[in-house]
Amino acid sequence: MCQLLGMNCNTPTDIVFSFTGFATRAHEHCDGFGIAFFEGRGVRLFVDHAAASVSPVAELVKQYPIKSQNVIAHIRKATQGRVALENCHPFVRELWGRYWVFAHNGDLKGFAPKLHAAFKPVGDTDSEQAFCWLLQELAKHHASLPTIEALTDTLRELVPHIAQHGTFNFMLSQGDALWAHCSTNLHYLVRQAPFGLARLQDQDMSLNFEELTDQGDRVAVIATEPLTSDEIWTRFQPGELKAFFNGQVSGQVSAPSA
Repeated sequence: MCQLLGMNCNTPTDIVFSFTGFATRAHEHCDGFGIAFFEGRGVRLFVDHAAASVSPVAELVKQYPIKSQNVIAHIRKATQGRVALENCHPFVRELWGRYWVFAHNGDLKGFAPKLHAAFKPVGDTDSEQAFCWLLQELAKHHASLPTIEALTDTLRELVPHIAQHGTFNFMLSQGDALWAHCSTNLHYLVRQAPFGLARLQDQDMSLNFEELTDQGDRVAVIATEPLTSDEIWTRFQPGELKAFFNGQVSGQVSAPSA
């Protein structure tokens, strides 16, 4: 299946180190990649139907330290939908005057929801259908952009309707928070003071975060499989949904209205 990578921070941070290790895994997940960076209310989206291990677009991302508080990346191993640009994650849509970004790792069988004109898939993946349905149902539940807590509660109601059709690991963000749901496999860590040295599992590369961070910085990294070998990663439980805000799990810090 595909693999996911997400980052949520309390200060704009680049994801070059994590993405470099993540892209190495595209040798097994070679049917396209994508990465989306929130900058204020704007989104920079880079996608390519070529593998992240060989794509010039991926090489650009590795060399271009874009700073963001919310990032979602995806490397694809196609289960539904042909290998094509329109089927590359993350997908982007607008709701309540905000961009939403979504990426999925899994395979949904028999999922054919009724979608109205506001949210229609462009490609032919189960993933984009799931994203469109989630936004459609969020719009039905809320007249305007609700709080992070209210969105989390609504997602907890909606997600099982999709997850019953198969594997539904996903990440979702509207630029303030990042939601991650685990069906089978997902991990996260929070980097905060005291910062130290981290080494990638998939590449001979290390980074001393103490030299690059301030005392109050906090960065949550979420990935299908742990990216580093010497940091403590926490495994999600199957069926678990977590909201990340300001670099850690929402509810552990005070999250204002979105």
